[in-house]
Amino acid sequence: MQIGEVAERTGLSLRTIRHYEEVDLVIPSARSKGGFRLYTASDVDRLMVVRRMKPLGFSLDEMRDLLEITDRLSGTAPGTLTAEERDRLRERLDSYRKIADARCETLRAQLLAAEDFAATLRRRLDDQA
Repeated sequence: MQIGEVAERTGLSLRTIRHYEEVDLVIPSARSKGGFRLYTASDVDRLMVVRRMKPLGFSLDEMRDLLEITDRLSGTAPGTLTAEERDRLRERLDSYRKIADARCETLRAQLLAAEDFAATLRRRLDDQA
């Protein structure tokens, strides 16, 4: 896929996708003879992981770390893992899951407060009618 199709599939801008390439988060799998970036379904999946981490406030370094963990656990990174290494990686992955869960809970609380505020404004408007 070329970058335009990837942008359409992921909901990310071309600029954002290029930025993620510049900071080594997601590198296109190939380049066309004309120099266009070419992405695979796996590249799109990686971009979607990054896209989902962003609203939870994860840093670029944390995103990079998580992608490395998942690559190593899935066997897409070079080298085989010992049982000890696999356990350590799973622990790190679980720590990201716990952080994501906590941040989701914070966002839910913020959303409830925002919805309450919006309802208050609607009631005030109704009272003024």
